[in-house]
Amino acid sequence: MSQFQLEITEQGYLIFPQVVANQYFPEDVCVAIWREPELWILPIHSSNAGGFLLKQRNAIGDRSVLIHEILPQNWQHGIHLAIWDIENVALRIALNYG
Repeated sequence: MSQFQLEITEQGYLIFPQVVANQYFPEDVCVAIWREPELWILPIHSSNAGGFLLKQRNAIGDRSVLIHEILPQNWQHGIHLAIWDIENVALRIALNYG
């Protein structure tokens, strides 16, 4: 399993570094599921299926997606540990909240 550190901004945007976005979310579309105590982000292969669109954040190619509606109450912004779960095809983010 690959490990990453991802940022969730104070406004509720999840920031994907360009490398992570390109490798795991090549279509720039995802769904977000709260599975306590983790936030799971799963790629979707077509924007026709719905989901959240990853928006280009800067010239480097980093992406962002607004996920504040999915986050639990009292979530904390900042850097969070994430792993790529190949079995579930999901980016699993350990959230600090409480």
